[in-house]
Amino acid sequence: MAEDLNPTTPTTPAAPKPATGSRVDRTFAPRPAGDESAAGKTTIADGVVAKVAGIAAREVPGVYALGGGGARALGAIRNVVNADDKSQGVKVEVGETQAAADITIVVEYPMPVQDVASNVRAAVAGAISSLVGLEVVEVNVEVNDVHLPSDDKNEEESRVS
Repeated sequence: MAEDLNPTTPTTPAAPKPATGSRVDRTFAPRPAGDESAAGKTTIADGVVAKVAGIAAREVPGVYALGGGGARALGAIRNVVNADDKSQGVKVEVGETQAAADITIVVEYPMPVQDVASNVRAAVAGAISSLVGLEVVEVNVEVNDVHLPSDDKNEEESRVS
């Protein structure tokens, strides 16, 4: 039996991609017609989205640290002076209604690298969507290093007895 296709069903054309090479749509979305309760505009800084993404990524089991070697060294100095940077290792691009994130992580050995990266991607996308209210179009995860438990022991050993 042939499928019954309803030719009267309207189709909505896909939104055009931005021509600027940006990953997010930076066009302004009009307010719904019935939303007359308050006037104004909310602007969310890139740093807010980066901090939310960094906190979410750090909470994933198997993530030892965020950022590359240089960023982690600078982060260690910040920790000493009590100026922790929650957005270390996180780059974001924020538009009017969308966001994209790039996260660099160090995975703890012997955690499965692909699973940790996938969990980071899901946690970051969920946090940005629920806490900031932006549509997440992309979360790229770069695994920069694997942390071995023996690395901590070498740092704690004294050079003299």
